[in-house]
Amino acid sequence: MTPPALFKCLSDETRVRAALLVIQEGELCVCELVFALNDSQPKVSRHLAQLRACGLLVDRRKGQWVYYSLNPDLPSWVQKILQTTLQANTEWLKQDQARLDQMGDRPVRVASCC
Repeated sequence: MTPPALFKCLSDETRVRAALLVIQEGELCVCELVFALNDSQPKVSRHLAQLRACGLLVDRRKGQWVYYSLNPDLPSWVQKILQTTLQANTEWLKQDQARLDQMGDRPVRVASCC
């Protein structure tokens, strides 16, 4: 991954918010991101597909549900940039995180949306 590719991939607010939430939580399903971002499923899925296509996220399927996590094969410089961005922007993500927290513990979230 090159710097232009990374920053182009993250040039949309929805993609940055989704990526940072996934990094913060370790793994999120589409329904959790739809709830946290307060956006439509098609829009969130489109942005997740772009994050996957550029190599930032990977997905795994469990039945009909798709879960996203940070690509473990990313270069260390990319991981450092993402971690620094997350740590410096917790206030910016506060509303998204609050919505996600309203879903309750992960097993409750999975039962309620997935």
